[in-house]
Amino acid sequence: MGASPVSPGAPDASALLSVRGLDGGHGPIQVLADISFDVREGEVMAIIGANGAGKTTLLRILSGLIQPMRGSIRFAGREIAGSSSDEIVGLGLCQAPEGRRLFSGLTVEENLRLGSFRRRDKSRRVVADALDQVFAYFPRLAERRGQLAGTMSGGEQQMCAIGRALMAGPRLLAIDELSLGLAPVIVEELVAILYDIHEAGTTVLLVEQDVSVALGVADRALVMQSGKIVLQSSPDELLADDAIIKSYLGG
Repeated sequence: MGASPVSPGAPDASALLSVRGLDGGHGPIQVLADISFDVREGEVMAIIGANGAGKTTLLRILSGLIQPMRGSIRFAGREIAGSSSDEIVGLGLCQAPEGRRLFSGLTVEENLRLGSFRRRDKSRRVVADALDQVFAYFPRLAERRGQLAGTMSGGEQQMCAIGRALMAGPRLLAIDELSLGLAPVIVEELVAILYDIHEAGTTVLLVEQDVSVALGVADRALVMQSGKIVLQSSPDELLADDAIIKSYLGG
């Protein structure tokens, strides 16, 4: 069975994240129209599309950074549309944003510890254990824990941004443009670490312009175009269809 138009119907009661009929944008400018999809607990879902498709706007709405115009967003059985970003992080939906957005004048460890501010259990032991886990995933960050974040390479900053999101104890980790501006060897390293994070039990929503990166790691994929989700499929089916790649992904 090949890629198919999206028709998700009723929300999946077993899904960790369910989005239905979502419209949104920036101020009065609508970017997203009637977005509906589910993310199952324990999977890696990729959302792919050309630049300007609306992927980052979608993540910012899911994270509470932009309020939706219309629609439902349910996370872990709770409606979060209209909730603040602090509340959403506290529930376990955490984002590593496009552009990393680190505090360049703070150290690596200070940036990471800021990620634990909204986790439900932020006792000293829990935060210390979370920090140790981040350093286990990213040994380079452990080596640079006292270095100012703004003086690190782009790849190291991306590691720090993902690590900061992990410090919040996510059930779902959303990553916006994992590979942006990074050398292929660094991207390969980050993808390998992402596998480890997923294997440890974290659901992943990967929003990515680089099709080969996204489909190489995902269990399922959605294709966005002009603010809409136009296709859903397995990565293998998408990669095998040259017409889809050319029509929707600019390949």
